[in-house]
Amino acid sequence: MDLTTPSQENVIFMLEQIKEKLRMVNVDAMKAESFDTKNYDDLLFIYQMVMKRGHISSNEIEAIVAELGALRK
Repeated sequence: MDLTTPSQENVIFMLEQIKEKLRMVNVDAMKAESFDTKNYDDLLFIYQMVMKRGHISSNEIEAIVAELGALRK
């Protein structure tokens, strides 16, 4: 998938991958419709960082979720 172009489809893909990687329980907090493409670069950065990591601590998960919350509409 080409994530270099901002699109709602890419936002949905990245959020789904992040939720799966973080094994999030409260996935309602990260509904794709709550995000738009104006913060695409920030979301892409978070996505790339999460996908690179083999293990993410609970403190890091909390920080990532907080950052994602700040990107919501």
